Amino acid sequence: MSLGLRWLKFNTVGLVGVVIQLGALAFFSRVLRWHYLVATAAAVEVAVLHNFAWHEVWTWRDRVHEPGARLARLVRFHLGNGLVSILANLVLMRFFKGALGLPLLWANLISIAITALLNFAISEWWVFRRST
Repeated sequence: MSLGLRWLKFNTVGLVGVVIQLGALAFFSRVLRWHYLVATAAAVEVAVLHNFAWHEVWTWRDRVHEPGARLARLVRFHLGNGLVSILANLVLMRFFKGALGLPLLWANLISIAITALLNFAISEWWVFRRST
């Protein structure tokens, strides 16, 4: 599969993940009344799990993996994409929402966009790398 097609699939999954993340963020912050940083971390985790599942079965389904390696990929996805997403979102949310006072969901959208390229690179060359 071409890198361009994979990038398109990655972003399609990511866009659905954004909707899920924003919905979770709204639920955690407005319904459960969690602090915006705690709500952000939880919402990112929900989106990370969603995205991993779809990347596994759609975005990188052409990669042949050894049996039983899904757990290792999930761990790499969390260490790579998940950790980058959570840390970047927390830092960027602190800046965009906390320092600049942007609306919560707009601040989160900007934070998500900034991490997209790095997350794709981590997924392509580390998480879903070809088995050797």
